[in-house]
Amino acid sequence: MKRQAIEGLQWRLENFVYPYLQDSPHPNLPPQGGKELSSIPSPLTGEGQGGGSNKNEIQKIYTNRLNFELDTINKMGFPGYFLIVSDFIKWAKNNDIPVGPGRGSGAGSLVAWALQITDLNPLQFNLLFERFLNPERVSMPDFDVDFCQDRRDEVIRYVQDRYGRDHVAQIITFGKLQARAVVRDVGRVLQMPYGQIDKIAKMIPANPAAPVTLEEALDADPELRNQRSDEQIDRLLTIALQLEGLYRHASTHAAGVVIGDRPLEKLCALYRDPKSDIPATQFNMKYVEQAGLVKYDFLGLKTLTVIQKAIGLIKQVHGIEIDILKIPLDDTKTYDMISAGSSTGVFQLESTGMRDTLKKMKPNRFEDIIALVSLYRPGPMDNIPTYIDVKDGKIEPDYLHPKLKPILEETYGIMVYQEQVMQAAQLLAGYTLGGADMLRRAMGKKIKEEMDAQRAIFVEGAGKHSGVSPERAIEIFEVIEKFAGYGFNKSHAAAYALVAYQTGWLKANYPVEFMAASMTLDMGNTDKLAVFKQALQEMKIPLLLPDVNQSNVEFRVENGAVRYALAAIKGVGVQAMDLVLANRAKDGEFKNLEDFLKRMDARTLNKRQFENLVAAGAFDSIHPIRAQLFEGAESLVHYAAAMAEERKSAQNSLFAMEDTASKDLVAHHLPDVTEWSPLEKLSNEFSAIGFYLSAHPLDSKAAQLERMRIIKYSEIAGKLSTHPVMRVQLAGVLLKKSEKISQKSGNKFAFLTLSDTSGVYEVLLFSETLTRSREFLEVGKSILLSADAEYKDDAIRLTVQDVKPLDDMLIDKVHEIALTLDNSDQMDELKLALNKAGDGKSSVTISIHSPAVNKMVKLRLPKLYNFTPELRDELYRLKGLKKLMES
Repeated sequence: MKRQAIEGLQWRLENFVYPYLQDSPHPNLPPQGGKELSSIPSPLTGEGQGGGSNKNEIQKIYTNRLNFELDTINKMGFPGYFLIVSDFIKWAKNNDIPVGPGRGSGAGSLVAWALQITDLNPLQFNLLFERFLNPERVSMPDFDVDFCQDRRDEVIRYVQDRYGRDHVAQIITFGKLQARAVVRDVGRVLQMPYGQIDKIAKMIPANPAAPVTLEEALDADPELRNQRSDEQIDRLLTIALQLEGLYRHASTHAAGVVIGDRPLEKLCALYRDPKSDIPATQFNMKYVEQAGLVKYDFLGLKTLTVIQKAIGLIKQVHGIEIDILKIPLDDTKTYDMISAGSSTGVFQLESTGMRDTLKKMKPNRFEDIIALVSLYRPGPMDNIPTYIDVKDGKIEPDYLHPKLKPILEETYGIMVYQEQVMQAAQLLAGYTLGGADMLRRAMGKKIKEEMDAQRAIFVEGAGKHSGVSPERAIEIFEVIEKFAGYGFNKSHAAAYALVAYQTGWLKANYPVEFMAASMTLDMGNTDKLAVFKQALQEMKIPLLLPDVNQSNVEFRVENGAVRYALAAIKGVGVQAMDLVLANRAKDGEFKNLEDFLKRMDARTLNKRQFENLVAAGAFDSIHPIRAQLFEGAESLVHYAAAMAEERKSAQNSLFAMEDTASKDLVAHHLPDVTEWSPLEKLSNEFSAIGFYLSAHPLDSKAAQLERMRIIKYSEIAGKLSTHPVMRVQLAGVLLKKSEKISQKSGNKFAFLTLSDTSGVYEVLLFSETLTRSREFLEVGKSILLSADAEYKDDAIRLTVQDVKPLDDMLIDKVHEIALTLDNSDQMDELKLALNKAGDGKSSVTISIHSPAVNKMVKLRLPKLYNFTPELRDELYRLKGLKKLMES
């Protein structure tokens, strides 16, 4: 192991440290750290740049640390563990499987860095090996390794092949009968009607973070208790109460794998899941180590796949090879972007509250991201305002004692990390780092007897080593104790901050490629895709409609825009779209609808898939009348299947005739229907995609909404930065309504999901408002909300006070109607509609293509018309209407 570690360290130094010695200050060079690292030459301080002695001094510091760690690892008997982890990580990297830079306290090990287990230089960020392995507290090392979520199983297969299939197993977990599950299971055994069981189960609150027991649900909900008046339901609940909490089934742990030094059947009982060819231990995670087995965690992290996919797109589009481990950590564009709160898609930094904090903190160095990842949790986040104020120079930092300044300067006097707790005890009171880790753990557990003993040791050591009076030593001890209660593991924070920075760097420097990659990894999550669509809108990057001739199965980059993925359309599936793409790759683009239908295999598309492609606009380039394709979907799919069957039987038939005849046949399958109105198009597009893509129903009302001071959802966060609570007016199309019953009062309340031109948002209606406005709450309708906005639990909370139909509120405020028509054929129909509406207060302008001058001309009608809801509906039904705008 020593030979491999030394060779690995030399490779790391030559690739990640030495190349930067004679350059300008670069973040990949180790900066000055704590006391034991103060002699590291660094361009960051302007000392020791260039020259062989610089390399020699750095080599000596790294080698000394490496030897210290190797001695400890050997004494504790763990070389084999390190070598096995290094082996499967190197195999993954060599096979182009993304691996995380590190996770947990293992990132503090230089040996791990040398063996490529981690990719974060621990000396660069003053990470402590003793936080990972401590001879004074012997415990198993534990490397949790992040892999690409799609290819994690390949690494486990490699481990099976490398170490023997009978030496490797996953770890069992046991599913318990929780409240809802036990009701459903008992009801099924009692052969009760499904609808009745479902109704009872849904009356039990579902909160995975804090599960409610059946007994608690009965105590809190009078309506649920009243159900027991029915003899059958009473029996159901009585039996369920007795069975709740029992183990229901066995499955395998999401990440845990054990590797034995002999066949595992000689070490523990095994369980065989019929759905898997990998056995599992019959000991669960809690007992597997106590049984003497060595556990390894193989975790799946989607972000790693996003990074790899983005790098692939960058190479494809720009021809640039990017090594993500060598990007500069001082990129101004990256810090400017995240300081502006534009962090959608950036790992760890994309929640609403986090974006607000980024705008206040304005990170301008990698250490700020590490600190934010650590501070942004309940408890520690109370220190964020102080961190920001000291960073901005508004207040002076408090280092507690001059000796602690070197370790607290990085975090502006706030003890953020567990490692700082350990170093404080070392520097101030003479603890070894191993002993300081014991102190940290004792502070976290808050056991009185242990704390009393540690307080005495600390006070004595502080007096002896630093001349601190007992009274002041106790004060410092209590401050450190407070921080230790929620201090974060810096090794873990630094590793995850690196992933955050990498995604931020990609987004800032290659935004189109990064967003395409991010959307591909969330193809099945339309809510997340809607958020990405909003982010693209803010970045002024077009999101192009899906197209059978331009789209890929995944999202792709096209001339500085993102082209929507075919497989992201609801209900079409990756497999079917793979076949479409394979056909296109083999025989070229589809020339027209006939060509598409002739080339499609009968297994490729069914009616529903075809309909969703039509509704999403995927056929617009070969047949722009969506209503015809949608209404004729069944006939067209049968037509394609018949042609495929004829090809298969290799018979001459009328389906194999020349193009003109084929066109006549296709036309025969297309119904003569009026094209959808713009609103119908959007409605069908929404059903196929999950959000409004090409436009939004409120686009036509933008001028009116602005005049009435109705704001967009995206504007609320900025307004709340100056007013903690405020009343706002919002407009939105209702996408979803979810009614619930309060456990406390028994009253109904509802969550509404709405969409405006800036994105999708959720609001809360309490009982009284819900009752008053229920008639207006129809999915697909536009409504006007008056709501109280505030930050609660790190998110914007909107509590609705009033609801009105939007069209009713705007209809008499329309000053001008602007219509865009295909041609003059619609003029007579338009004239009839306007005359029927009668005189009013709204002017009408018409934009229409004039063949005489071959350009669009604009006409203003001389009269004013009465713009009613009925007139709006008639105008939207006009054949050839391209756009309707109200102002």
